[in-house]
Amino acid sequence: MAASAKTLTAESHTLNGDWTVVSSRRGRQRRNPPKITIRVQKQPSHWAPTDHEINFARESKLMHKMQICMKKLEMSQFFLNLLDEIQTPEMMNYFHRVLSSELKMKMVIYGIGSIESYESPRLQLSLAILLKRKFNWIGDIEVFDPILSATESRVLEALECCVLSINEQGRRQAEKPTMFFMPHCEAELYDNLLQANWEARLLNCTVLFGNSFETYEQHLSEYKNSAIVDSTKHILAVRKFTDEFRIKTISDTYFSAFHDSSWHFFRPVLETELQLSNL
Repeated sequence: MAASAKTLTAESHTLNGDWTVVSSRRGRQRRNPPKITIRVQKQPSHWAPTDHEINFARESKLMHKMQICMKKLEMSQFFLNLLDEIQTPEMMNYFHRVLSSELKMKMVIYGIGSIESYESPRLQLSLAILLKRKFNWIGDIEVFDPILSATESRVLEALECCVLSINEQGRRQAEKPTMFFMPHCEAELYDNLLQANWEARLLNCTVLFGNSFETYEQHLSEYKNSAIVDSTKHILAVRKFTDEFRIKTISDTYFSAFHDSSWHFFRPVLETELQLSNL
């Protein structure tokens, strides 16, 4: 039986292809069940922004927005508390276990959304960049979202993020320690990621920051449609050997960007634990 997710409180302490686009919530709302859709699986494909315009004024304006956003987040109690929680012995033990003998853990960001149009994606990207700056064991950042514009891609590159030219459909294998940073992605993308890494050695190299799998498990019990359950079968199956740490967004400022988000660490011991019926 999977253990209930632990909560990362944020109240004190200071510290030195084709995906469906989900619009960002603008304010604090009643929590709704996570969105689950059924689609035909697609294979990785080459990608480039649909627009090719180089607009220096837009780039400068967006970079200014990102700098303001990063500064605001870096000074917030939410971020300071999150850093404090990450550096607890318990959490650091999980990160060190994933790192093993490696010195760096790559970060892969999927589904970030439009950083030019919405504040929530800017906050999410700001968090990823600030975490890399704070922890020297976080390596290069790679980013992909099929809705990224040429302007957004150029700004991401200026922020030292590599924009992928392949739509991997979330199917990156963690051959080396990898942090997948996927706040508020759809269930199908998480399931694609798990399916691609459905080996003990790969899951043991994986850290996932994204929607709470515990919440998915709770809401999926309400669905009778076997196709919906089938499209999330890896999420449900991985729960029995997942250690999940929820973050708590006390401030309304950060609720839309990070509500119901968790750190997930996976600890399968034997390949037999990964056997699924009807795979």
